[in-house]
Amino acid sequence: MELLVSGASPGPLELKMSQLPAPLRSSFHGLKVGLVRSNAVATIRPNIFFCTYKRPHNGRNTKKREILPQNVDLPPILPKRKKKPYPIPIRKIQQAARADKKLAQMGIEKPLEPPKNGLLVPKLIPVAYEVLNAWKVLIRGIAQLMHVIPVHACRECSEIHVALTGHDIQDCRGPTSGTRKSFHSWIKGSINDVLLPIESYHMYDPFGRRIKHETRFSFDRIPAVVELCIQAGIELPEYPSRRRTKPIRMLGKKVIDNGGFVDEPGPASSGPLVMELDTFRALERFPPPSRSEVPRIAQETLNAYEEVRSGVTKLMKKYTVKACGYCSEVHVGPWGHNAKLCGEFKHQWRDGKHGWQDATVDEVFPPNYVWHVEDPSGPPLTSGLKRFYGKAPAVVELCMQAGARVPDNYRPMMRVDIVMPEDEEARFVA
Repeated sequence: MELLVSGASPGPLELKMSQLPAPLRSSFHGLKVGLVRSNAVATIRPNIFFCTYKRPHNGRNTKKREILPQNVDLPPILPKRKKKPYPIPIRKIQQAARADKKLAQMGIEKPLEPPKNGLLVPKLIPVAYEVLNAWKVLIRGIAQLMHVIPVHACRECSEIHVALTGHDIQDCRGPTSGTRKSFHSWIKGSINDVLLPIESYHMYDPFGRRIKHETRFSFDRIPAVVELCIQAGIELPEYPSRRRTKPIRMLGKKVIDNGGFVDEPGPASSGPLVMELDTFRALERFPPPSRSEVPRIAQETLNAYEEVRSGVTKLMKKYTVKACGYCSEVHVGPWGHNAKLCGEFKHQWRDGKHGWQDATVDEVFPPNYVWHVEDPSGPPLTSGLKRFYGKAPAVVELCMQAGARVPDNYRPMMRVDIVMPEDEEARFVA
């Protein structure tokens, strides 16, 4: 059907459906349109009639929601006889190095922005204080929950398990695991088994003299998260840090002006704040909570864990952290130290020096994945049903068994939607 409208018009004329004449409304339904609504708009041009439909705006957010997968693969176990993969592609690293070398050959200084030039980033100072406060809450919460929720650790490997009894999965790789048919030898776990102690050297001036193997005992070892917060702007009398007012200057890889070397002032006497930042004897410092307080402490601990991880991610986007590509050593600063303490794969070829590369969040604040247990008081996990089990970070599993609500982003790896078959049914499952 072709509809002609006589009369000239300087432009298109829009009419609501209710404004069209009755004969036109009756003939409108004969047009080849997919859907006719009461809020359709008819546009009339000379000798042309066409219709469009405007979807009503009902105030909904047009941004698509992030759809989490139903299940995800378990975290891979990196081989120890191979270097870790670079977090930044090697081609980008080489491209940036060639650009810096070209500027140095032309005599042009390397453009640096805070904090790469030694100055602080003002907007990240509140983030550092939030991370430090959440870190103290996290240590206190884990220590209190471990009085109520049993945690088991293997005597010979790094495996831990959060349940009433240890699991029966045969994946132990300890020195004498062959005599036990790869079964774990369970003992009572400590807080360092749940919250892995990743430490770093504290430096008064990260851009000053590098740590040598002979001078390594002159520097304190503190948690890497605390050192990252100190370099991001936190002031602790026990761990002073140099605050620059003038930026450093670099020509290629060479520092041509760092404001001179300054002697490190003596640290203040250790107070109670230093003890709150470390896990040393935390189970003795914090008494067991009452049964009614356990769910609240579990939720606060889980929230603190998420806040620490989120804050560390924000800080590491600006502040440089280095990690060894072979072992778990971490150094907070623009370049790594020279202490010869690496004993992993091919350390003889490197004279014990670390193979420094850019660190990831999991290396500074490791999640330490453990097997997820649906029923902590039920039968132990077995090797026959291993492929049906999920995993979760040790802190998340500990808080979940204490009554905390698990965030949705951990549920796919925990595989909470999988129905666990019986032992004799497992071989029939596709």
